[in-house]
Amino acid sequence: MDITIHQTFLPQDDPDAALAFYRDTLGFEVRNDVGYEGLRWITVGPVGQPDTSVVLHPPAADPGVTEEERRTITEMMAKGTYAAINLATKDLDGTFDKLQASGADVVQEPTEHPYGVRDCAFRDPAGNLVRIQQLR
Repeated sequence: MDITIHQTFLPQDDPDAALAFYRDTLGFEVRNDVGYEGLRWITVGPVGQPDTSVVLHPPAADPGVTEEERRTITEMMAKGTYAAINLATKDLDGTFDKLQASGADVVQEPTEHPYGVRDCAFRDPAGNLVRIQQLR
């Protein structure tokens, strides 16, 4: 099989803040920005990787989601336990310094884990956990 990751989805509750974080802070390029019925979906991705995208979407926009589920999603986003993404970089320390200087919400400074991964973690403006690993 020849399978690749094409898109992943992360919820956002403030499209402008999400755009500022993923475009201006992380350096992703904007691939699409679509509004519909007062909601906004933004597709971003790493420069030079046109086949891999992150769709920043309004949470619980699916009409099949109940009001109780919407409340649960909102509560989990506020706690930072609803969604996450793992990214990677060749320069973890430089990336960490840039994100920290931008005012991003630091969850974990660069750390070497006993299972062989060195990474750091932030929360994006919607509370999603963004882990960044050092490429070896």
